[in-house]
Amino acid sequence: MAETEASGAGAAFGALLGESPIDMDRCSAFLDGLSHAERVEAIRAVGRRGQAALYEAARGFSPVRLEDLVPAGAGDGKTVRHFGKNTLPAFTHFEKRFCRPAGQDPASPEQLWGFNFQTMQPLTGPGYFIARPSPEAGDTPEVWVDYNQVPPEAAAGWPAVRSNERGLSRFVYGFMIDTLRRVSEHVTIGSAARKGKDLGSWFLLTREP
Repeated sequence: MAETEASGAGAAFGALLGESPIDMDRCSAFLDGLSHAERVEAIRAVGRRGQAALYEAARGFSPVRLEDLVPAGAGDGKTVRHFGKNTLPAFTHFEKRFCRPAGQDPASPEQLWGFNFQTMQPLTGPGYFIARPSPEAGDTPEVWVDYNQVPPEAAAGWPAVRSNERGLSRFVYGFMIDTLRRVSEHVTIGSAARKGKDLGSWFLLTREP
């Protein structure tokens, strides 16, 4: 859905992102006040310009940690779905699915495992990654989604683990790291980089309750 076609929660969120500067406290409170379905609607109504502006506005706003992506109450290996919207030319709706591997502290894990669930997955591969705290975030913690590393095994119900450096996966996920910043309790905004170079590609995620 294009930004000009958004309605309801999407239109209201778009209006907040149209302000200059963006008021992150208002954005966060607005999203926290929505139902899960409304949050999905809101983030999937945001196009490239809005996502780029939001990513910059979210710098230093509020910390995001691994336990925000997979809450401590989720069991080891339990899939936690994050519904997403990216700024690619096509197939913009997707999910990132995370889990906390066994042996991690639920309240403060060192890493999460995950993969991308999207329409082109049979061709591009599942896009496995390991999520870990960003070493470059400064005083406000951020999360790296690192495609240079893949889990040693798949969680229950997940596709077989594949390297991101062979086949079509190399051109979609190879040598990439996404950086996640917090927007609200459930919502994060991410930016993709390949070999340390920003790609000018963003995405919004909202975690299932």
